[in-house]
Amino acid sequence: MNNIEKLYKQWQALQPISQQAQERLNQKLMLEFNYNSNHIEGNTLTYGQTELLLLFGRVAEPAIMRDLEEMKAHNVALRMIGAEAREEGRPLTETFIRTLHQTLLREDYQVTNPDGTTYTIHAGQYKTRPNSVRTITGELFEYASPEETPALMADLIAWYNREEVAATLSPIQLASLFHYRYIRIHPFEDGNGRMARLLVNYILCKHGYPMIVVKSTDKNQYLSVLNQCDVAVGLIPSDGANAQLNQITPLTNYLSHCLEQSLTLSITTVTSETKQQK
Repeated sequence: MNNIEKLYKQWQALQPISQQAQERLNQKLMLEFNYNSNHIEGNTLTYGQTELLLLFGRVAEPAIMRDLEEMKAHNVALRMIGAEAREEGRPLTETFIRTLHQTLLREDYQVTNPDGTTYTIHAGQYKTRPNSVRTITGELFEYASPEETPALMADLIAWYNREEVAATLSPIQLASLFHYRYIRIHPFEDGNGRMARLLVNYILCKHGYPMIVVKSTDKNQYLSVLNQCDVAVGLIPSDGANAQLNQITPLTNYLSHCLEQSLTLSITTVTSETKQQK
């Protein structure tokens, strides 16, 4: 039995937990996840501002309006994945993923290129333009093309639903492989990182695990493990979209560590709350 299995067994032994303990834990993880996942992508709200905004609907200091709206939308998306995951027997669908993305981005918006031209970011629609990232060595790393994205996403969802039935992978292995394949497709024009982390927690929630948090302070390590997986898998996007578990060990190990932290926090929080109630 590995450490995750041991912690999960301890977590399950605490069930059912009191409503008060559940609410306290949910609030803690909700704030941590919303703050960190957005902060990784450049959101400027502090943890304190995030807490005031999501718990009380206001912030005490001036803040960028886009960042406020982005954080609120992300919290709605988080509630959506929790509700969807609790629907027992319901398969994951592309419709849900596009709806989740629509919720996350809220609306279409214009982006201006360095040369002054503009293009539209579409909420809830797969990309219509190629997307890529510049690596630390200066090379252009291409994701799946707009033309191949619909078929690759259909394959990803079909594979995931088959794996849920087959149960040949542990939940964290399944979530890690889904995350990597999704990121290599990069199906939307914006929001793919946040979507990947939301969907990881959708998968874990379906299996009774608490949500995990990729810390913004771990951003360099997180990106590094993804890069290590890219080196193992290769540059061809369709290969990335069909990566195998043995090719993404760095990501699986990293997300497993995050899950161990989340389980430990959850056990500690609930145990402490239970003692206080006695």
